Amino acid sequence: MALKDLLVYVDQSNASLGHLELAVDLARRNGCFITALYAREWSPAQLAHRKTAELAGRPLVEVGEIEKAVKGSLDQDALEVRSVLEHLAAQYHLETEWRMVEGDPGTVLPQHARYADLCILGADMHSASTAGGYRFSEEMLFTAGRPVLLVPRAAEGATLGAHVAIAWNSSRSSARALNDALPLLERSEGTTVITINPSESIEARGGLPAPRLLEHLRRHGISARSIELSDVPAEAVAAALQEKACAVGADMLIAGAHGHTWLREILLGSVTRDLLSQLELPVMMSH
Repeated sequence: MALKDLLVYVDQSNASLGHLELAVDLARRNGCFITALYAREWSPAQLAHRKTAELAGRPLVEVGEIEKAVKGSLDQDALEVRSVLEHLAAQYHLETEWRMVEGDPGTVLPQHARYADLCILGADMHSASTAGGYRFSEEMLFTAGRPVLLVPRAAEGATLGAHVAIAWNSSRSSARALNDALPLLERSEGTTVITINPSESIEARGGLPAPRLLEHLRRHGISARSIELSDVPAEAVAAALQEKACAVGADMLIAGAHGHTWLREILLGSVTRDLLSQLELPVMMSH
């Protein structure tokens, strides 16, 4: 199934414009319809400013002026992002939709994501509804029901999906992520499969050697190469994976989101946690 329907979350941060540009490049590369979702949510700094005024006993008129200024700022930021979307859509002849909604993104974004093929958002995104010290971007991996592409704040480069790296360890999660990424891989210009410590991550569980995966990809018309890294310490796996992906020129990483739910708390696997906390390039994950 081709990738045809992208959802990108944008907010009032400056990083959103970069995320939108990358999403547009991916949409252009895959012939996708792209929807930009903007939630009119107050930032932590804006909320703190209003709370400080309320605790200081400022007149209601002054508090009202703060609320008016914040709402005006949200609308102005939305207007600027929408203008960028419309400009890029015209430049690349893309079909797009602008959606502006009220409410906490932790509530609204998963619902909208379930009506798209892929959801793109910032890797460091937080939400008022997120608890337990987890970022909302992490929870989206488990709540969206769709593959999620997380973009680091400092993401560089003008392409997304031109050269894709695949983190492969023959696990259920990596197989699911690979399958969800097949439409992207079929349109990419280069694909590299990276395996860390194959004797421990694949052979120990009875997994098949890398050539079998390359053969599977070839049947989808995907020409890929394989790289194996051995003797990498557990605490350095995420860093080594990204370093090699960047070294081969990848602008996106495909990885499985390892974790499970216990007492309603989402627990991420150690490598997944390290990867998200040290993210250097966009990563598409599935769970």
